[in-house]
Amino acid sequence: MSQTEPKNINKIVTISTAVLALILLLLYMQGSFVSKVPPGTSSQVVDLKMPISMFVVEKKQVDDILSWPGTVKSRTVANIAPKMTARIIEIKVNSGDKVKKGDLIARLDERDIKAQENAALAALAGANAQANRAQADEQRTRSLYSKEAATRENFDAVIADAKEAKAGVSQATSTITEIRSHLADTLLVAPFDGIIVKRLKEPGDMGLPGVPVATLQTPQGLRLEADVPTSCAGRYGIGMDVMVRIDTLGLTTNAQIDEISPEVDPQTRTQLIKIALPAIEGLQPGYFGWLEQACDQHEALLIPADAVQHIGQLEVVKVWSEDRELMRHIRTGKTFGDQVEVISGLHVGETVMTHLQQVQ
Repeated sequence: MSQTEPKNINKIVTISTAVLALILLLLYMQGSFVSKVPPGTSSQVVDLKMPISMFVVEKKQVDDILSWPGTVKSRTVANIAPKMTARIIEIKVNSGDKVKKGDLIARLDERDIKAQENAALAALAGANAQANRAQADEQRTRSLYSKEAATRENFDAVIADAKEAKAGVSQATSTITEIRSHLADTLLVAPFDGIIVKRLKEPGDMGLPGVPVATLQTPQGLRLEADVPTSCAGRYGIGMDVMVRIDTLGLTTNAQIDEISPEVDPQTRTQLIKIALPAIEGLQPGYFGWLEQACDQHEALLIPADAVQHIGQLEVVKVWSEDRELMRHIRTGKTFGDQVEVISGLHVGETVMTHLQQVQ
């Protein structure tokens, strides 16, 4: 006998063993090793260690639950932005910082405005000096005019000069007030208590009117904002109860729709839906969440989820057919409560079996 012959024999034995094992598995799944019981016998007659229940496979209308991604945002949001063009000297906050109303957020370069203020103060001093001289001239000329020592023309000219000098003082005062309001605008402060959710600039950047340096939100009155396709958005209404899932906190909660945008995004064909969230400990603006809601319905074959057994990668159930217990390979889909949808392997009206937990 050659050396290759034992190897060939071993190979044949291995293949034969594998084929035999596969045949035995198929016969077991078909119920070939389960003895028949007389017709009409109840499930208790079957020789099982645990009692069983039988359920008839039903076809029901079920909701197609879809999930739309969204972001938790505050109802009250403020973009802290300059009212003038000036370089940013200092930023006092970072993302996540809590601030109180009036706290300093950022400071702009005030040197140009300070120079304007000094020039305006000098102009006001000059205007006051001129007004004082004009007032003295008015009083002297009025006295002379009352004694007929000055002409009417001189008297009217002096009064006009005094009024013009007073107007100059008023204008210079208004200029200083305006400049000082600009000076106050170099300090960006928090308009309310809240949390800094974004820091958008750095010291040294140029501050521009209307361009935010930071974004401030209140931690109260949070909402989940989600873009929903128009095909499903039409099913929602203000005040409607929906389900919201926050993966970061590992929770699902009921919430109510607070606002529906009538505008449709032409790029994504979606509408913005805002859902008012209940008070949830640990929930912060910026968290990711899901809006879960039925968008449509379909017919599904349903069986108890605990009737499904897993053998490796296979899903099988016990079927009561022709007065005997059979193993049936199935494929399942979504779960609906304590029931699971059967995609293939069963038909309406068939009976599946499931074990019951024994009461100790």
